[in-house]
Amino acid sequence: MPGFINAHTHSSMTLLRGYADDLPLMKWLNEKIWPLEKKLQKEDFYWGAKLCCLEMIKSGTTAFADMYFQMDQVARAVAESGMRACLSRGMIGIDPDADQAVEESIQFVERWHGAADGRITTMFGPHAAYTCPPDYLALVAEMSAGYGVGVHIHVAETADELEKIKAEYGATPVRHLDSLGFFNAPVLAAHCVHLDQEEIEILASRMVAVVHCPESNMKLASGIAPVAALITAGVDVALGTDGAASNNNLDMIEEMRTAALLQKVATGDATVLPAYETLKMATYNGALALGLADLGLLQPGRLADLILVDLRRPHLYPRHDLAAHLVYAAHSADVDTVIINGEIVMEGRKVLTMDEEDVMAQAQKCADRLVGKEQ
Repeated sequence: MPGFINAHTHSSMTLLRGYADDLPLMKWLNEKIWPLEKKLQKEDFYWGAKLCCLEMIKSGTTAFADMYFQMDQVARAVAESGMRACLSRGMIGIDPDADQAVEESIQFVERWHGAADGRITTMFGPHAAYTCPPDYLALVAEMSAGYGVGVHIHVAETADELEKIKAEYGATPVRHLDSLGFFNAPVLAAHCVHLDQEEIEILASRMVAVVHCPESNMKLASGIAPVAALITAGVDVALGTDGAASNNNLDMIEEMRTAALLQKVATGDATVLPAYETLKMATYNGALALGLADLGLLQPGRLADLILVDLRRPHLYPRHDLAAHLVYAAHSADVDTVIINGEIVMEGRKVLTMDEEDVMAQAQKCADRLVGKEQ
């Protein structure tokens, strides 16, 4: 079957997994995540990304969209792992280094777009409307048009964000971004939890791709995205795990199951988000969202990113409906073989592109230093 496409994550945040749990988003960011991120060194970004790639390969993910910092280190890890990725240098427009982020983002796109035999593509990555002023967002939209790459951004993730943007600009995040002409660029919009019907129609008319991250949204108590309404309106809805610091894993099979079950209980309709539609979100929809239309389907002439799932498991019998089994019953450990760009990167559950034990040991060493546990 096609490999899974994780359409929104922050790869090196694997090092922060389990560091700050059971907190709302803004408290989590302001008091825990952002202060610790200031201590990250170049090698941390590299080993965090390597750990991310290892975890994703082991669970059947063949491509992902990433927004973070020190993206040269992330790109290096991706290139070595054999994975496919769409990478964005995170940009926070209210930071003192906002102008530097613009320059580094442009340099990153010029250096890495199409690299690693085409496995690495790029986008620009303004963090969110509440961390990027209007002129900064308008500049990013111009950069997107000039370089012919998309934009990866967080949109309407929390109620606090909604109220902050309304108070500052007199509009909701979606309406605010639309008023800036931001959606004229190909946009990958993560979360989109707090939307009204008019905003859903705006996203549909602007061809914005939305990434649903149900487990992160649940864990941070951000809310439940109106996925069923988005799909009905014709929006391309992909699936993502978000970073391991807020999920806390990168398991797309688990994310599929959570997405399907959450929409059923949220709408009170058991027919909403059936297994096949959910599977499509995790594969073909993700390919479209990343601007990689040659992925996500098994057809002659398409890129050879695929996985082999071992169906000889008690929890996958009897075989009435394989799509339903993959969404509701399968485990990530059922993935036996992973092929990316025609190359075997995992066979018989053994990853061939890296030393698994070394990656885990190096990641632990980095994490221990970050939190002061280094021996």
